[in-house]
Amino acid sequence: MTDEQHLPVPASVTQATAPSRPMLDLERRPGSDSESGSDRRLAWGSRSDVGLIRDHNEDSYLCRPPLFAVSDGMGGHAAGEVASSIAIHTIAKEAPATADSAQLGAAIEAANMDVLTAPETGRGREGMGCTATACIIEDDRMAVAHVGDSRLYLLHKGALVRVTHDHSFVEELVDAGEITADEARVHPSRSVITRALGSDPDMYADHFTIGVEAGERVILCSDGLSSMVTDAEIEDICVTSASPQVCADALVSAALIAGGHDNVTVIVVDIRNDGKEDIRRRGRRRAVLAWVGVLAAFLAVAAVVLSLFINSTFYLAPSGDTVGIYQGMEGDFLGVPLSHLVEETDVPVASLPEAVQSRLSEGISVESEDKARTTVEDYRRQIQEAADQAKETADTLKSSGDQGGAAS
Repeated sequence: MTDEQHLPVPASVTQATAPSRPMLDLERRPGSDSESGSDRRLAWGSRSDVGLIRDHNEDSYLCRPPLFAVSDGMGGHAAGEVASSIAIHTIAKEAPATADSAQLGAAIEAANMDVLTAPETGRGREGMGCTATACIIEDDRMAVAHVGDSRLYLLHKGALVRVTHDHSFVEELVDAGEITADEARVHPSRSVITRALGSDPDMYADHFTIGVEAGERVILCSDGLSSMVTDAEIEDICVTSASPQVCADALVSAALIAGGHDNVTVIVVDIRNDGKEDIRRRGRRRAVLAWVGVLAAFLAVAAVVLSLFINSTFYLAPSGDTVGIYQGMEGDFLGVPLSHLVEETDVPVASLPEAVQSRLSEGISVESEDKARTTVEDYRRQIQEAADQAKETADTLKSSGDQGGAAS
């Protein structure tokens, strides 16, 4: 290896925004470049560095809002950087203008074919390849497409979320529970990827769309960052860095200070409030208030209808040991009774036929209060008639007994 392949960590170290974290002066480093900018919706910063071991940078990246992409080349000198450059060029050309993840995935698949066929036209060489991770941020949506082990993270309310899933041998081991994520970072086969551009004409890209909102931070990076810096450290740097460029520089610095074994490329994008978010929020608030108004009106109408129904409905049911006249409906709603006792009559339930007692236990609906009172009077009359008949039968039996005794 040449002297450039074992570059020492630069002596010029400054403090990053976090008080205890050292940060390198990357602007003075050879083989290090950056790009930053902003518009109404997005602010972005980027940094790509050759690292401390390699003598050339095989990473390529793209900041063309709303499209951002990172590609990590493979294939050795004069090949890896060609593959990643071809991929970024094709993605820039083929990517959609809107957050359409399927079309973004198709752009990466087109880049795969361009990398495969490039050696036929004298560009690069057989066997070269690269990763590709890209996103398009549009309003409150982000389309993501991805192949390989370059990653996309999202910082959401101070918590770092890994959005992409590495296509690598060690990631399969992690998924199988055979090693931990920390062990994967130092595993001997950590550089073996299972899907890449330039490897297979039938290669396909993972693609999906997620929701995003103002205040969130998007991070795209090559494995030169994720293989050297833990997710917890990445989260800490992202939380404490004031701007996208400061964040990108701090992340690359952390990778170099940790050893800088690979090229490292980072893009940081902040999603800002462009006024549309307030419009969308007000629209959602108006929609919610409208629905609340509709629901309130419905409930008011329902309450009136229910009240009218309850006030016009009567039923008979036991009230203690006697028959009661009730207004309303049997049962309750959220613990509130739907009826009240109008009158506790003197008609004993036990004096009624068993069939009537059974119906009373379930409640006997009647058309009106007058009908309820008429029914109670019928019960009273039936009980009285039954009592009179029983008395008449008893008197008859007694009279027959007295006559038989006199004859004897």
